[in-house]
Amino acid sequence: MTIASVRIGRVLHGTTAEGPGLRSAIWFQGCSIQCKGCINPHLFSERGGSLVLVDTIIRDAMAAKVEGLTLIGGEPFDQAHAASDLAAAAQAQGLGVLVFTGYEFESLKNRDDDARALLAATDLLVDGPYLAQSPETARALVGSSNQRFIHLSERYAGYRPELVANRIDVRILADGSVDVAGFLNGQELQALAASTGTKRTLRAQLSS
Repeated sequence: MTIASVRIGRVLHGTTAEGPGLRSAIWFQGCSIQCKGCINPHLFSERGGSLVLVDTIIRDAMAAKVEGLTLIGGEPFDQAHAASDLAAAAQAQGLGVLVFTGYEFESLKNRDDDARALLAATDLLVDGPYLAQSPETARALVGSSNQRFIHLSERYAGYRPELVANRIDVRILADGSVDVAGFLNGQELQALAASTGTKRTLRAQLSS
């Protein structure tokens, strides 16, 4: 049990659009990097979202029978202390941990104890800022070619992003809004919004 909590913009349990297998995706609220062209600018402010207990996220993830957690953002390393508690709690339950960050691995290794603790509880790290001028055209999950898949354990050693197609998870909610997860570029997002009709609100929180 832990009383730690994380400030998140959203949690989606049971998605196949945010990494290998069935996953719980956690979008962290707040990002100090704020990459130009980011598809999730609504997650930049650290004043948004809500505080959610780590134990609540883990309980719901286990109930959804997921393979692992994907920590995304926003920026998980801007809440490294709480994020490391979440990642460690996930691994203690046998879940894998995939973390997206706009920071580079080399800087995180030398930053502070909290960053190192989150790295220690991460199986697969996707690092590097989103660079709109260097679009990725071959690999799943990432938006620009500078971003790297760094294996910090053997859990996802067989995952080959160049051989995997991006997936989109679209859910129509009770209020008629459309909830989207996965990776879309700006043009694809606009096309999806148009296809859902003007009476629905498209809420997209996606991979960067």
